[in-house]
Amino acid sequence: MTETKTAWEWEISSKTSYWGASLKEMWTFRHLLIGLVKRNFLLKYQQTVLGPFWILFPPLLTLLTYILVFNKFIGIPTGTLPPALFYFAGIILWSFFSDSFSGTASTFKDNAHLFSKVYFPRIIMPLSVISTQLYNFGIQLFLLLLLVAYFWLFEDLALPVGIGILWLPVAVITTAVLAMAMGLFFSVLTAKYRDFSYVIGLGIRLFMYITPVIYPLSAVPEKVRWVVTLNPLSPLFEVFRLSLLGEGTVSLWQLGYSLVFAALLFTASLLLFNKQGDKLIDVV
Repeated sequence: MTETKTAWEWEISSKTSYWGASLKEMWTFRHLLIGLVKRNFLLKYQQTVLGPFWILFPPLLTLLTYILVFNKFIGIPTGTLPPALFYFAGIILWSFFSDSFSGTASTFKDNAHLFSKVYFPRIIMPLSVISTQLYNFGIQLFLLLLLVAYFWLFEDLALPVGIGILWLPVAVITTAVLAMAMGLFFSVLTAKYRDFSYVIGLGIRLFMYITPVIYPLSAVPEKVRWVVTLNPLSPLFEVFRLSLLGEGTVSLWQLGYSLVFAALLFTASLLLFNKQGDKLIDVV
């Protein structure tokens, strides 16, 4: 009597791989990803008076602060754009990057209780963070579009024409890739060394000041502009405003630099995350 071998769809072993889960295996966990996104949204806003309005309240309050401090008191120029549009565009894109990066960077610290009890591809957790923040960003972007429509109808705002609007998804997707890449890298570090949790909080605040969030790139003095242009986020913020509001300082070379930087950093961070993911469970 011959023995029949069972064909396993996938097998859990102690071996780790730089390549992580296959696309076929990731597809089998798609419902888990959707469930985690729903959980992230519901847990954050349940038992709150304002509910999902908290997605809009913080950026609106930040917008008011920026207008009073940076526009009225300090007088930082915003070009020909209304300060409300200029600042709000920077605020929502920076919030998307900052929240995505911070959430991804704490992957192992926040989910150690799940990783140690049940198996699923570890990359699912960072993907759920990015997906949740992308959903929040979409709501905030809709409010920005309403503001743009108001200024176009009542303040004679000149809207960009042509195919420039196609750069909008490029800016958003590349920002998400950069946030996830940096988050994956620091998630490994924070799992091994808790000190990096404090470094991330401080570093993300300082990083904002070399990113054109509260000022246009054209307002940066030439002798120090290279510091801002070295930041891969700078071209993304400029092209984001350019695609929506018609004003921004960016070249194809700068945008290409951001795209290549994001792709290389994401590849390296993903390989490190996949290789170290299972080993870090005992450390956390």
